[in-house]
Amino acid sequence: MEETSVKKLDIQSVIERSVSAAETFSHYNQTQTDEIVEAVYRAAFNSRIHLAKMAHQETGIGKWMDKARKNTIATRFVYEDIRKTPTAGIISENEYIIEIARPLGTIFAITPITNPTSTVLFKILIALKTRNSIIIRPHGAAKKSSCEAAKICYEAALKAGAPKDCIQWIYRSTQDETLEMMSHPKISLILATGSVSLVRAAYRSGNPAIGVGPGNVPVYIGKSANVQFAVEQILHSKTFDNGTICASEQAIVVSSNNANEVREEFKWQKAYFLNEEEKNKLSKIAINKSEKVMNAAVIGQPAPYIAQLAGFSVPDDTSVLIAEYQKHEFGIEYPLSLEILAPILAFYEVDNFKDGIEMCRKINRLGGLGHTVSIFSTDEEKIKEFSNIMNAGRILVNTPASQGALGGTFNMLQPSMTLACGSGGKNITTDNISIQHLMNIQRIAKRRVNSCITCKHLSCSDESVDAEKIQVICEKQF
Repeated sequence: MEETSVKKLDIQSVIERSVSAAETFSHYNQTQTDEIVEAVYRAAFNSRIHLAKMAHQETGIGKWMDKARKNTIATRFVYEDIRKTPTAGIISENEYIIEIARPLGTIFAITPITNPTSTVLFKILIALKTRNSIIIRPHGAAKKSSCEAAKICYEAALKAGAPKDCIQWIYRSTQDETLEMMSHPKISLILATGSVSLVRAAYRSGNPAIGVGPGNVPVYIGKSANVQFAVEQILHSKTFDNGTICASEQAIVVSSNNANEVREEFKWQKAYFLNEEEKNKLSKIAINKSEKVMNAAVIGQPAPYIAQLAGFSVPDDTSVLIAEYQKHEFGIEYPLSLEILAPILAFYEVDNFKDGIEMCRKINRLGGLGHTVSIFSTDEEKIKEFSNIMNAGRILVNTPASQGALGGTFNMLQPSMTLACGSGGKNITTDNISIQHLMNIQRIAKRRVNSCITCKHLSCSDESVDAEKIQVICEKQF
């Protein structure tokens, strides 16, 4: 597809071409599909560094080295996860049930500025594996790198025999045009990754939609935790691409039993604790209080640069900025307790484990329900209690939250760049989104005579059974 503006009159043409591609694609068998997916994976993986540098140069967000790692997760990790899964024709069969996988059709995929190439690569791979066509609508400030990622995938797909127009990308579109495409009756599914307002618009479109919710991730450091390890892992996560993953930690909650040890370890690992004046200055530039959203100027920026924006200085090797709050200090009046996709953390000291859980719940409710929480502990009972109480789709144990939530690196969660948040985040599932969400499963159900649940004889509804005799047997069971 040419990289030109999609004008209002062109929208119908874009979608019709995508629908035609989806119809052709639906007749491909598993071998043909897998050859296309492998070709696209290899082309995307081999371009991971080029695309990472391009994304960083275009957006000025994060670190290109970490964006390359994100591209690796979105390609190699995802490909290894999905490559052996059947997605065409009969995928499961037994004596009574046969399951047949069918594609959805045309997918409209919205991608964010924070992960502009990795999300594109990921969504294209899972769409092609399930024989769907896909239209990429990138964030306006990341359109060059996102469209380049789509183009690389498309060229590889065509060479491997994919239908023409199975991947399209929109280089420029207005908000009204985006809304029109989302609500078009021939769109089969919207995969929306972006702002809360954008995801809500997808759900209002009238078409099926899979969106994500915001993450305001609390991490509890229990008294049984290895403090040095916990701090190291939290910083490994929070500084990854300068905190641009929505599953990155946002607030540290620590027991008074080891709070001082945790503070000293953070300082040892180059974290900077803000004084009251610095905290107030940072609060003013990190969050737009009137709109209750993070300031775009701090997203994915290094800690020293953010401090400079706020009007104070910190050492050049500062890893994160930490704002210490009292237990009652959270919410919009304490902006640094909210989600900020940057190396900024809130810090709370609590009296005991019970108070720690309650503090984590308060943070989680500030726009992060259903997403992710984290705990560092070696006490299995405490871990279970914490997990049973928290409302989160991903409960990470002794793991860096950013990398852990994406899956495939530190745990067995399914590798994904789209993390759903269940009903808490107004999503339909808490899953890491992947190919299972992009298929319709047809089920051929053959006749089977059911057994009586009480006496295990054949059902009285079967004409071949003596109903009166069975009735007598059943009555004896009570």
